[in-house]
Amino acid sequence: MDKLSAMVGQLTSLTVSLIVLGVAAGVVFGDVPFVGAVLGNAVDLVTQLGDAGLVGLLVAGWLMSNAD
Repeated sequence: MDKLSAMVGQLTSLTVSLIVLGVAAGVVFGDVPFVGAVLGNAVDLVTQLGDAGLVGLLVAGWLMSNAD
């Protein structure tokens, strides 16, 4: 179970890193063919969550989890 938990943690970390890379590439280079429209999708997701009133809750949770 510990190995599975570690693997899921590593995959999650890799996924977050790839999303950040995609957003950075989208900001710097525009619509990158390999990455796609990651920046546009991220903005759409934040807009949808904002319309639902969840952004404040998500940001507060993120800040609390990263406050070391």
